[in-house]
Amino acid sequence: MSALILSGSTVAAAVRSEVAERVAALNERGQSVGLATVLVGDDPGSQIYVRSKHRAAEAAGIVSIDRRLPETASQAEVLATIAELNGDERVTGMIVQLPLPDGLDGGAAVEAVDPGKDADGLHPFNLGRLVLSRPAPLPATPSGIMRMLEYYGIETAGKAAVIVGRSFLVGRPLALLLGTKGVDATVIQAHSRTPDLAGVCREADILVTAAGRPNMFDAEYVKPGATVVDVGINRTEEGLVGDVDFDAVVDVAGAITPVPGGVGPMTIASLMVNTVALAEAKND
Repeated sequence: MSALILSGSTVAAAVRSEVAERVAALNERGQSVGLATVLVGDDPGSQIYVRSKHRAAEAAGIVSIDRRLPETASQAEVLATIAELNGDERVTGMIVQLPLPDGLDGGAAVEAVDPGKDADGLHPFNLGRLVLSRPAPLPATPSGIMRMLEYYGIETAGKAAVIVGRSFLVGRPLALLLGTKGVDATVIQAHSRTPDLAGVCREADILVTAAGRPNMFDAEYVKPGATVVDVGINRTEEGLVGDVDFDAVVDVAGAITPVPGGVGPMTIASLMVNTVALAEAKND
């Protein structure tokens, strides 16, 4: 029997509807909600992501503020743009589109964002609050994954969750969220140096792949009936594919996210959630 398809597009539509209601409530009280993006250079993938974010924001009633800098921009120019947006009262949430062009420090750019406007949830202050289980904007992709698991009723308590990837964008914060009290998964953080990676993955009730290697994970990696969450977005000659060989895994897994249409829409929806939540916090 084929796996249940976990449609991020379906869940994201429900989340965006909730966000639109919250934005409308703030508007009625005289407060606007604004999302600013900082895009440096002409990377086609980054341009697509930024356009998608602004379309989602505008559909929810969020004011879009788009700042673009050329590939030749200096670190000082990037930081000056972020400082300007930090001081702009229209901006309640901000995103620095990563990666930045070679020669620029993306980490320093993220740290320059006002933590109270951190729509990505990636500022060290907010990541620290996540470690301490204190309220903060959550990293967008991990929080989107958690929302999708909840929507589809995927059981996490007492389950073995294997995350392949340890970046601060996905792997590390997702491990914290899955291990949080009340979620209660037993988490293994795997990576490229994990011995017998396929064997480790086969122990997972929930397998999350964020390795950045197209079609790397086939049926050998998947426990029958497991939930497989594919974070990979890889551009190939055949089009957009994930880290998981979908056709090889769909008849083994119990549930699986497609690429595209899986985790990607949830990331954008989570950015909208963070933006309106930051505006609500400012209003309070």
